[in-house]
Amino acid sequence: MTVKNLDDLLGEGVQGRYVLVRSDLNVPLDGSRITDDGRVRAALPTIEKLADAGAKVVVTAHLGRPKGEPDAKYTLAPVAQRLSELLGAEVALAGDLVGESAKALTGGLADGGVVLLENVRFDARETSKDAVDRSELAAELGALVPGGAFVSDGFGVVHRKQASVYEVASVLPAYAGGLVLAELDVLKKLTDDVQRPYVVVLGGAKVSDKLGVIANLLTKVDRLLIGGGMAYTFLKAQGHEVGQSLLQADQLDQVKGFLAEAEKRGVELVLPVDVLAATEFSADAEHEVVAATAIPADRQGLDIGPASRELFAGKLADAKTVFWNGPMGVFEFEAFSGGTRAVAEALVKSDAFTVVGGGDSAAAVRQLGLPEDGFSHISTGGGASLEYLEGKELPGVVALEEKN
Repeated sequence: MTVKNLDDLLGEGVQGRYVLVRSDLNVPLDGSRITDDGRVRAALPTIEKLADAGAKVVVTAHLGRPKGEPDAKYTLAPVAQRLSELLGAEVALAGDLVGESAKALTGGLADGGVVLLENVRFDARETSKDAVDRSELAAELGALVPGGAFVSDGFGVVHRKQASVYEVASVLPAYAGGLVLAELDVLKKLTDDVQRPYVVVLGGAKVSDKLGVIANLLTKVDRLLIGGGMAYTFLKAQGHEVGQSLLQADQLDQVKGFLAEAEKRGVELVLPVDVLAATEFSADAEHEVVAATAIPADRQGLDIGPASRELFAGKLADAKTVFWNGPMGVFEFEAFSGGTRAVAEALVKSDAFTVVGGGDSAAAVRQLGLPEDGFSHISTGGGASLEYLEGKELPGVVALEEKN
């Protein structure tokens, strides 16, 4: 990939110059409290470097999925507060995206100052399917930073063709931020000259979310470990009853195809051998360990069982490269977090190049109190990582390449 990067921009000099930074600050919230600030901390180095070099830094980002209009539930106010704490300097939040508040704050920005624009998805043009609409918003964002540059540093959104990710790169001189480059370097290690055995662990709720990546990985990996809710569709495809467990019946033929393809290619596809079968989906549900092939009709699997945890850890022990995306169970409930913890702890103990593929997996690492430095890399973008491993182009990266 040949793109101009943050170091190139800093080398040109940014003292007194506007720089629009697209960050990924889509953090989980409990009301107005940030429950995991990992993405804010990941965005910090690029913002700090620009501010320290005297740039006038204007940050744009989204939070949640508002419906193209302001929604107090999705304000970036908690993020502005956390950014201020981490930077040790006030980060003012504009009351809008490209309106009077944004114009006033950016117009009065001092060298080395940082302003955060309100949620970019409060404007329906950000996610519009009409390129004209997106280009119009991109032009208005560009007008906020006259004579400025654009730094794409939100890896979690580079797989989206959206105004603040894609079109804005054609409005301003565009550069890849440090986070985006670091993420892409890691993903290349998972696709080029991979150290083997190469093991991928996939979990999460739905097979349908990972169809493309499973199909592509079956041509590349040595072992594929399947846990989480998606495992029950695989077990059903093998002819086992799964009780009330999560099941995507419309994906059974597709999954049968995956099982056949894995056998044909000599890929070891590993499924749970036991599960924690609960009476209902709740934190304190009555549950018992049962064989994965004998889940009672009135129960649902909410985590992989102890034998499966031992099995999965054993299949990871000799790996040289591991990619993990998706929890093994409902880790948010302590009683059903053991499977996810077992996989994470196996990776911490491993000497392999270990990548946690963002999303719920990254949140689980932090929620379970595991050392983040125990992994080679924790991605900030689950969806972007999966699409890259699926072999898809990432529009936000293509936009940068087209400028060079």
